[in-house]
Amino acid sequence: MRINALIIRILRQFKHDKRTIGLMIFAPILVLSLLSLVFNGEDYEPKIGFVNVPKPVLDKIDLSDADTDILSKDRAENLLKKQELDAYIAFDNQTFTLHLEGSDPIVNGSVQKWVSTAFKGLQAQTATSLDTKFLHGSSDIAQFDYLGPVLLGFFVFFFVFLIAGVSFLRERTGGTLERLMTSPLKLWEIVVGYVAGFGIFTIIQSAIIASYTIYVLDMLMEGSFFFVMLIILLLAFTALTLGILLSAFAQTELQMIQFIPIVIVPQVFFSGLFNLDTISDWVGWIGPLTPLYYGADALRDVMVRGYGFEEIAQNLYILVAFCLAFMLLNVLALRKYRKI
Repeated sequence: MRINALIIRILRQFKHDKRTIGLMIFAPILVLSLLSLVFNGEDYEPKIGFVNVPKPVLDKIDLSDADTDILSKDRAENLLKKQELDAYIAFDNQTFTLHLEGSDPIVNGSVQKWVSTAFKGLQAQTATSLDTKFLHGSSDIAQFDYLGPVLLGFFVFFFVFLIAGVSFLRERTGGTLERLMTSPLKLWEIVVGYVAGFGIFTIIQSAIIASYTIYVLDMLMEGSFFFVMLIILLLAFTALTLGILLSAFAQTELQMIQFIPIVIVPQVFFSGLFNLDTISDWVGWIGPLTPLYYGADALRDVMVRGYGFEEIAQNLYILVAFCLAFMLLNVLALRKYRKI
């Protein structure tokens, strides 16, 4: 009987906690659906340009299974720098030169495999040679070098989000926030104060993690460490303000953790760990709505491609906009704790 009573109590507890029931049922469905869309997407088609390749020669190349186009050299180089082209093939004096964008080893392998297959017919008829050049990276670039910047951004974002949310929740449930609500402090001053206070530890954490990843784990670093720190800090402050915002809708630490499968996990699929070109079009629009999408792209631009401020500026501005938007929403969320 006592065991039955305990079972009934637990079942009643679940019955009154609809959020937990929803998490147990719908969160796995969401994550598994995203995994299905990622891994069962279309096969990746390399984007290849051709420069100065005569039509009789081009006719002997098998152009199937790739997105190909005939381009001028300037146009091809411009598209390559923007990552809108995976590679372009230039022809000069019976010599082909494969110019690879080079930052993604998986794409590099796909391009080189396609070229090997496409040129079989031509090489069987004529004596041609193929040289390879890399815009970024080299033939030695490892998968960790390409995925590392995304993982760096994700782990900083994840832990700051979790710690900030739980810490702010304790401030609220412990009565500290309630006392601040009765003080002359304005709502925006409370939000800025909390963000600045948590932000000090966020800065220290970000600096340690970034330094360890680059200088101890020896992750590829082509650009400026200053820009890496700037991106990491913006990502961390975005996670901080988002964590504080969502903690306003949680009553316990468990409920705060329940936001992770809904808010954090989906961002992983659109952060660049997986090639977004192979994800179904109808779900691909989610990526640009997430902060990690821009932070990971900026980190990869600096660490793998060696870009400077001009190339990453747009991503930085968007991260600042996310941070300010979450702070504004925090001010609005705090209104329900202050009686007017």
